[in-house]
Amino acid sequence: MAHHFVNVPTRLSMWRRVREYAVPLSMIETATARRAVGDWGGACAAARVDVALDLRAVRERYGTEFTGLLRADLRGLVPDLLRWHMPRIAPDGRLRPGLTVTLARYPGPAPVHLVVRTPPAWADAGQRMTLGLWEGPGSRYGGHHPHPRPDRRFRLDLHRRLWDARECGTLGRPPGRAAPPEGLELPAPWAVGDWAAEAEALLRAEERARGAFTVRLGSRRRVVLELVAPDDSHAPRVRLVREALPAQEVAALPVLPEAAARVLPDLELLRAGLVTPSRLHPLVGAALAAYGTGACVESPADPHDPHRVECRGEVHRIALRDGVLTAVDHDPAELRREELLVGLGGPPLPCLRAIDAVHRGPEALPAIRERLRHGDTAGALAVVEGLLGPGALLRDGPLRDELESAATGRIEHGLYRSGLVAVHPAAEAAWEAERRPRLGRRSPLPLRLKRDRKHRPRTGQRS
Repeated sequence: MAHHFVNVPTRLSMWRRVREYAVPLSMIETATARRAVGDWGGACAAARVDVALDLRAVRERYGTEFTGLLRADLRGLVPDLLRWHMPRIAPDGRLRPGLTVTLARYPGPAPVHLVVRTPPAWADAGQRMTLGLWEGPGSRYGGHHPHPRPDRRFRLDLHRRLWDARECGTLGRPPGRAAPPEGLELPAPWAVGDWAAEAEALLRAEERARGAFTVRLGSRRRVVLELVAPDDSHAPRVRLVREALPAQEVAALPVLPEAAARVLPDLELLRAGLVTPSRLHPLVGAALAAYGTGACVESPADPHDPHRVECRGEVHRIALRDGVLTAVDHDPAELRREELLVGLGGPPLPCLRAIDAVHRGPEALPAIRERLRHGDTAGALAVVEGLLGPGALLRDGPLRDELESAATGRIEHGLYRSGLVAVHPAAEAAWEAERRPRLGRRSPLPLRLKRDRKHRPRTGQRS
């Protein structure tokens, strides 16, 4: 049954739906069982993460020491926890499309990153991710990803607790609280008090002791801050950079990652009393158990039972029989006669109307739609089978449209993964249309004559 949120901010409502549907319990259990026996590849498969790297080829290219570091990170990877913390977009909470996120950086003459990539929006059905390597600015990516280079704003190498089993226990310990910069007041979810400690870690990773950095506050707003401290023995602090800097210089500054700039969504949900630690990912709930003190706000239960219908002055039951949803208080022969009358244009029984409504647009359709949007096809089909039975034939309506759309999206994702289609066909057609030359007075005469002949009506007949 879908949850209807009452008096909940839109952003928190989105994150609550994400926490309920994006990483189902079945995925967590299967991935955890695979990790427990050392099968990191099986854990990735359970979490719908495709692995696009070959350890044997990596060892031949970079040596045994590098491969050992990479293998240790792969064994510590919790792919379902990574999916839990991946950047998402409003309003439905899908994975941010076309993104390359750094998970780990390895030292060496050329930068090599362990990255996870999300597909472009047109091929994101199933919400699958791809684990691979980025081997520097000059490296070539064999796929058709729109942005193969790691994004500076979305990076998790500085926040390994969001995906690494060896450090996820530190989720409940914030990096430190400091006074917000003077003249900068931002509401939740901005973690302004943590920016000093986070900026120190960021600049240290960039091999800088102090200096300026930027924080992206929106699509059109950035703030430039500077990390300062009286001396190395005192806690760092940040302050606003008052003087205006050239745009090129601002663009070259380090960017505070989104995971550092904002409060963890799970903390917001817990503090608002919208979830309990038991409803979170087990590793997250264990680390944040101390914050789950508020009473969880639940929507009132719907007293209407969709499986009881008033029919001919009585309350009849609708239930699954032999794998099909049927009206159990009517004789099978009577139901066949009524269905025949409906086929001839007669009015259907209330029980038959209720069954037809469940087939076309059940009350659980919002929950089914959410599961399909987040790639949980198995969970969505389980809900459908629980409502209609495994032997039901879907009728035309919203439910069938949602399932067919999800199946079409999986085909498009398969084409993208196989390299058969680089961009969405509709986008490619529009791009080709934009490339056509526009003919004007300065266009060559043969092209203008050809255009005129093309649009001139044919009035004569050939002999």
